[in-house]
Amino acid sequence: MPTVLEVSGYKFKFYSNENEEPAHVHVTKGDGNAKIWLLPAPSEEYSYNFMIRERRDIRRLVNQNYQTLIQAWNEYFT
Repeated sequence: MPTVLEVSGYKFKFYSNENEEPAHVHVTKGDGNAKIWLLPAPSEEYSYNFMIRERRDIRRLVNQNYQTLIQAWNEYFT
């Protein structure tokens, strides 16, 4: 499970066995866990143990780092 980005304590990761799914990242921080689809556009699949503010922060970070995340996905899985 490579961590492709770490910002403000949020870790953005891929699970190695999920290459059959559309591009996405898993985000963890403390007890929080979220799955964010990157394609066709960033959207939240699920979010556990994150407050509303943290979920907003995650969306902002995904949007700010979108190209980096997509590039990392493509490099890792292709």
